[in-house]
Amino acid sequence: MARYTGPKDKVNRRFGVPLFGPSKALERRNYPPGPHGLRSGRRKKSDYAIALGEKQKLKFIYGVLEKQFRGYFAEASRRRGITGDIILLLLETRLDNVCYRLGFGNSRNAARQLVNHGHVTVNGKKLDIPSYQVRAGDVIKIGDRAPSQQLGLRMLDLTQSVPLQDWLTLDREKMEGTVSRLPEKEDVDPPVNLQLIVELYSR
Repeated sequence: MARYTGPKDKVNRRFGVPLFGPSKALERRNYPPGPHGLRSGRRKKSDYAIALGEKQKLKFIYGVLEKQFRGYFAEASRRRGITGDIILLLLETRLDNVCYRLGFGNSRNAARQLVNHGHVTVNGKKLDIPSYQVRAGDVIKIGDRAPSQQLGLRMLDLTQSVPLQDWLTLDREKMEGTVSRLPEKEDVDPPVNLQLIVELYSR
């Protein structure tokens, strides 16, 4: 599956936010990359540039590319409710993101790889589609094969200090998580302006 594989520290510095997790580069140099990085903050951005930046941040956070993101916007537009919140719900309930939230990966990329390689089951069936949309009541579990179990143990050990989201429950011994309910915007609170993204696509 297509995903961004470029330099992550440059992206973090461009937006001034650790989109891929803690960034030492951002701590050391908290200004945009490039020869004019220190002076770039003085230039005023257009409304379009600001909205485009918000969209790019959300895409980088969840690891989706433009075509897939447009699909999420189209689906959100068809549903009743606030379009921006629905886009966030669709992204947050991707299987790879849920595995990340459960601690089955110390990053979304690690969680996606876990799913891609067939180490995860949903309701007892192996699923290797990172974009699969989970539902309330779904049970996500690390597979029973020895390699899956070893990888799951290692990841849970790395993420044991990360707080669990309120909409999920986790049984660490069984390496099994349950989607207690669908997440709401308040559960996620991403560092983006969702309304600007909706306005960008609505032009």
